Amino acid sequence: MESAARIRIIALGGTIASTTGANGRARPRLTGDQLLTAVPGLDQVAALEVDSLDPVPSCSIGWAQVLEVADRIERARQAGLDGVVITQGTDTIEETSFAWDLLSANGMAVVVTGAMRHSDHPGADGPANLLDAVRLAATPAARSHGVLVTLASEIHTARTVRKRHTSSIAAFTSPTGSVGEIVEDRVHLAPPDSRHVLLTAPTHPAEIPRIPLVRACLGDGGWWLTAAQAAPGVVIEGMGGGHLPIAEAMRLREFAHRMPVVLTSRTGAGDVLRQTYGGFTGSETDLLDAGLIPAGDLDGMKARVALSLALALDMPREEISSTFEVLGTGRETLSGAVS
Repeated sequence: MESAARIRIIALGGTIASTTGANGRARPRLTGDQLLTAVPGLDQVAALEVDSLDPVPSCSIGWAQVLEVADRIERARQAGLDGVVITQGTDTIEETSFAWDLLSANGMAVVVTGAMRHSDHPGADGPANLLDAVRLAATPAARSHGVLVTLASEIHTARTVRKRHTSSIAAFTSPTGSVGEIVEDRVHLAPPDSRHVLLTAPTHPAEIPRIPLVRACLGDGGWWLTAAQAAPGVVIEGMGGGHLPIAEAMRLREFAHRMPVVLTSRTGAGDVLRQTYGGFTGSETDLLDAGLIPAGDLDGMKARVALSLALALDMPREEISSTFEVLGTGRETLSGAVS
């Protein structure tokens, strides 16, 4: 055996666990044990345990499953395991992996993987991705990276990974580039970022508020603002460097006096600007001066995950702002959120 690492597989379903039925359409059916049988020699990489949840398509994953897996990750860490590999559908990997990154302590490797082609497809990528994920989870260097995501032999951090194609096996990218790759059975992994944010997991999904995520669009007019005013917080994907049309900007400036309003960019890459444009309503300086919270280089989906968890933990406004200051840069250490 190449490694004596003890790795637990947590299987959630998704394309990697999907087979086709009589109608020729795929849906999740396979258990974690069945996934392992499709990867000959996997037991030579690590000592494996399997933990299967009811297989679901990833579009149906909610906070209940996220918190359940977070609890199982923590139990695996307390049991002294070296790593956990989570298999799921790819539709929500950007969000789930980031949530687990916020809720998981250092000291144990946590790797998320999936597949873009179901198991009956002649070019199924699930077995190779699962093998790579186990190999990565068995690598000691992965234990200080927080949650990692690997597909197509590339390694991404949960904070930066994004799905950018509907069907390509190379659908996942990071705006700042991957942090490693797996070549000829060897893991090449860059040094970890200096920060890792740890939040106490809510005990029940009902504690996590529903936060609207809205993208600013040409001619939108802010029709959605009436419904959003009842929410405990809002995440808005601004245009360009973080700009909004006048109607949305004026209302969201009012919202920011009574709820956290997090500003991201709809572009998908780059930081929200802070001091380039000004002198007009809806510029980034106008919005930040009014109290909107910049999300740095986090996209809207990840910002929504972070804000939802922060509000579930009753974080005060100042702590939410400082949390986003760290999450949006990935270059500092935040310890105040640990409880």
